[in-house]
Amino acid sequence: MNLFTTPWQRWHRPLTVSVGLFLVLMMISAAGLLVDDRQLMGESVWLKPLKFGFAFALYSGTLAWLLTRLNKARWLGTVFAAGAVVEVAAIAMQAARGTFSHFNTSTDPLTLALTPIFSVGVGVLFLANLVIAVMVLVQRTTDRPLGRAIRSGMGLAVLGMCVPIFYLVTGINQRTVTDANGASITLYQGHGIGDPDGHGMAVTNWSVTGGDWRVAHFVGLHGIQVLLLVAGLLVAWSARVVWLRDEAVRARLVGVASLGYFAVFALVLWQAHRGQALIHPDRLTLLALAGIVLVVVAAGVSVCVRASRTAGSRA
Repeated sequence: MNLFTTPWQRWHRPLTVSVGLFLVLMMISAAGLLVDDRQLMGESVWLKPLKFGFAFALYSGTLAWLLTRLNKARWLGTVFAAGAVVEVAAIAMQAARGTFSHFNTSTDPLTLALTPIFSVGVGVLFLANLVIAVMVLVQRTTDRPLGRAIRSGMGLAVLGMCVPIFYLVTGINQRTVTDANGASITLYQGHGIGDPDGHGMAVTNWSVTGGDWRVAHFVGLHGIQVLLLVAGLLVAWSARVVWLRDEAVRARLVGVASLGYFAVFALVLWQAHRGQALIHPDRLTLLALAGIVLVVVAAGVSVCVRASRTAGSRA
């Protein structure tokens, strides 16, 4: 398990510091949920910085660990950390002011100053992550299952970061809404189809009335954590299951999990594009999901049965 348990003192320092800042923001936002009753379109002004703080803490922490395994990309981690801190700070600042961060066309001086962060800043984060992903693809690793999990996870993260770009160019949902201060604000885009400002799901507040691009964005961005967990669990189970000690077998199973996860990402993206809420799938969506589950289970069982038989014949 030493491949997974690099001492935190060796983790990328700027990214580790950024994680601490995001955790502090999460605590402040959680307190804000309790003591501040201001709302933006039916949700607390502090919910968005809380969610962004959590998402960036999780992803930046993963990158801080990952960069201990790369030889030449540490400076990119610093770029990502700086960009992430600036973006989340801007989101928190707008939340504290009781107004919108993304898609806000207000002409007040502070909003005008912060608006480029939500366009140029996102581009910086995307490019830094893309270059890290490319370097991950070409870097050799001594552990095939771990390498496959990292490469697939970084590929999913890049795709997840592409989702906001995709919905920005596929349609305009300009409308006028009211912020927490009672001011009328024109938003030039939304994050949904059928209901651009839909919400309602517990915790995530994703739309329950229409398609929501944030679902695919979240699924893609955090695929690397899921796949690293799969790789780690396989190593842990190999202490009891003899045939899992074969690195090639674990790599195949991580590959099956990766393909299944990519398919789920494509499914929720397709579902959002059709204007369908995640929790209200139609028959076509359920059939597609069933197909994914059947293929993944069949492939996984096939790998396990073959590996068990091979181990048995050697014994």
